[in-house]
Amino acid sequence: MGYVCIHGHFYQPPRENPWLEAVELQDSAYPYHDWNERVTAESYAPNGASRILNPDGRVAQIVNNYGRISFNFGPTLHSWLAAYAPEVDRAIVEGDKESCERYPGHGSAIAQAYSHMILPLANSRDKLTQIVWGIRDFQHRFGRAPEGMWLPETAVDLESLDLMAQQGIRFTILSPRQASRVRRISTRQWNDVSGGRIDPTMPYRLRLPSRRNISLFFYDGPIAHGVAFEGLLDNGERFAQRLVDAFSDKRTWPELVNVATDGETYGHHHRRGEMALTYALDYIQSKELAEITNYGQYLAMHPPTHDVEIFENSSWSCVHGIERWRSDCGCNSGRAGWNQAWRAPLRAALDSLRDTLAARFEQAAGEFLKDPWAARNDYIDVVLDRGEKSVCRFLRRHATHELNQPEVSSVLKLLELERHAMLMYTSCGWFFDDLSGLETVQVIQYAGRAIQLSHEFWNNGVEEDFLNALSQAKSNLPEHGDGRRIYEKWVKPAIVTLDKVAAHYGISSLFKPHVNPERIYCFTITAEDYRNLDAGRTRLALARIMVLSEITHESQCFILCALHLGDHNLSCGVRACEDRDAYEAMAQRIADVFSRGDIPETFRAIDREFGNVNYSTKSLFRDDQRMVLRHILDTTLAEAEAAYRQIHEHHAVLIQFLRDLGVPLPKPIATAAEFALNGLLRRELAAEPMDAERIHSLLEQVRAASVNLDSTTLEFTLRTAIERLLEQFAANPDDPTLLDRIDARIKLARTLPFEVILWRPQNLWFEMRRTVYDGFAGRAAGGDQEAAVWVERFRRLGESLSAQVD
Repeated sequence: MGYVCIHGHFYQPPRENPWLEAVELQDSAYPYHDWNERVTAESYAPNGASRILNPDGRVAQIVNNYGRISFNFGPTLHSWLAAYAPEVDRAIVEGDKESCERYPGHGSAIAQAYSHMILPLANSRDKLTQIVWGIRDFQHRFGRAPEGMWLPETAVDLESLDLMAQQGIRFTILSPRQASRVRRISTRQWNDVSGGRIDPTMPYRLRLPSRRNISLFFYDGPIAHGVAFEGLLDNGERFAQRLVDAFSDKRTWPELVNVATDGETYGHHHRRGEMALTYALDYIQSKELAEITNYGQYLAMHPPTHDVEIFENSSWSCVHGIERWRSDCGCNSGRAGWNQAWRAPLRAALDSLRDTLAARFEQAAGEFLKDPWAARNDYIDVVLDRGEKSVCRFLRRHATHELNQPEVSSVLKLLELERHAMLMYTSCGWFFDDLSGLETVQVIQYAGRAIQLSHEFWNNGVEEDFLNALSQAKSNLPEHGDGRRIYEKWVKPAIVTLDKVAAHYGISSLFKPHVNPERIYCFTITAEDYRNLDAGRTRLALARIMVLSEITHESQCFILCALHLGDHNLSCGVRACEDRDAYEAMAQRIADVFSRGDIPETFRAIDREFGNVNYSTKSLFRDDQRMVLRHILDTTLAEAEAAYRQIHEHHAVLIQFLRDLGVPLPKPIATAAEFALNGLLRRELAAEPMDAERIHSLLEQVRAASVNLDSTTLEFTLRTAIERLLEQFAANPDDPTLLDRIDARIKLARTLPFEVILWRPQNLWFEMRRTVYDGFAGRAAGGDQEAAVWVERFRRLGESLSAQVD
């Protein structure tokens, strides 16, 4: 019997603001906060709880795909999941543990070079650090050493493979196009397999320059292409059959049919693709068509019998080798008339910056660290745990002497400089069509952060030299000009300093409860004094605060004054602290003027104390900026909604009359109806208790007026309400009234003119059936009438959720 292994490369471009170490709001991902959150909901989470349906289309079983497939998660993505989607992180880790039992001693997770850098284009030092960091990150998350490692874009060269083998990596996975020639071990006759002609059903041994070996798997190219681009995931049985059809009676060895694609293929790129994957694996196994395995287990059972040589500087996503990440090779996303000539000067500018900073890092860090480059390799331990104990352990290993606090901060800044000097090579920066693309701006921002940190130590033209080189990279869009203009447009304004954090704190504090200390992304703000004064709609905040960076341990004391006039006009003054008495006197002077209601004089007083006030709503970080704007706009939007609702209600009879005549509604009336009805529906779907009769009445008005529903917002609103109720029920299963309320909402969802995603409610129901149901069923069998009612309602809820109840 043959073997089947499916590998998913799960990865997202880093989206974190380099100064805040967090992903800010991304409107294009609506209704989710950002694209990480959206892709998690569509792929990473569903693969941890995939469905197998019975013949009636009901959910019969929930399966963790991570326990059955081979996979890797990009470390930067996995870090985000651990922080913002811990349930998904647990499913990933538990899946690996399951696979260690299913494939004895061989977990399905493999590591990845840390920040998705194209390793053949990196220098030797960066290659080693990327590999070491990828391994350490893996060990931190999975609690074991990795057997394999994924190369970003499968971009490969012998030096990278040698370094991987040196670090204990046993295998990696490549595209069939990357194989050059093969021969049976201990023979001399090589056979040309270029052009993707290698047999992918066995592992191969690659002899490395150091005389080490590493095993290589080459995935089945045609099947992988079918999965990614030919709709093979539209039908799980067809997917299974395609895998099984790849076996051949002509082969005399235990064949391995293996496929590798982006993991997001399963659910994000192809909706419900994770279910097709689950079904295919279950179909193959239940019908004994093949054994499901992972690379580690197969390699242990069937070591290589053939040697292979590869094409160095090749990859899976560029037919020209690795040119997509350094030249205008023709590989792009398909924008007609555009070129990618910007790729070469972008890389040249970053290479020059890297080399300049590396030499200076080595010299400056040598004052504090025994071996700066060994310290950089170990710095991943601090990245994974920013706590004080972790930093102390790191410094005990690497510091030349006991460091004082300013020296500790200097060491952390130097190492952060090097971290960002590697992040700026994230492959996505070159993958797409234009220099002004989000992914490319992101890598330039990483460069900007490295340059900012360098100014702490040297200020002799690093930025200007970089911008001169970057100006040689030209955008396809005239309004963006070149790399220098893009840097000045999108990088310079994004740079965060401690005084900007202080201003953000001051302005945002006017719109939310005061917390002390308060954490703003990777900064901790401790208020030594905070005062909030009101005069009608006008508000004033005065504070003396300490701002601390959790990343570099840099801190500074500031005094601030923030003023809100009640509309969109906000201003904040910030300056470095003076002694406490001077602050008290300043605060009293401004408070006295403000308390008299003299706003013009208040402005003049703030100007006298802080000089030219530079901070406003535009200075806020994006999430709190949106929160403040919502607060400011609440009254305006409420007035607009009331006006639209009044217009709609006043003309409801006319709308019906026009509808009966088949006359299209005049645009002003149609707009009023659309705004009013969507707003009313959104409010009713979120309300508790829910008024189903009112909702159906509104839906009838929608139908009568031929209104376009805001399905995205309405679906997300109802889904969130159902999930919230089910979470309450899971926490308090003895409250049977919750069951009826949940069931009513789900039945409503089935009647709506759009699909409501009930994935998480189904998960919660199955989990409660596993952990709670038997207790109630046992009591019901013993004659407990309340328990019997609970069981009947719980089963009814399962039926509403399309679960197989029996």
